[in-house]
Amino acid sequence: MSDLFWLSDAQMARMEPYFPKSHGKPRVDDRRVLSGIIFINRNGLRWRDAPAEYGSHKTLYNRWKRWR
Repeated sequence: MSDLFWLSDAQMARMEPYFPKSHGKPRVDDRRVLSGIIFINRNGLRWRDAPAEYGSHKTLYNRWKRWR
């Protein structure tokens, strides 16, 4: 799938201060997760239909639910 959405370095740099600090377990790549959440919302997809490049659909949903 070549039409996937990815945040740019500049966009990530602006949002970096708002991400929580990692305690214990290393966090999943925030760029990948946030790009996946945006892709799902823009295209009106179900969480289960998320492309594999964004990681687990459970991770996307759980992160979205925590951040909303």
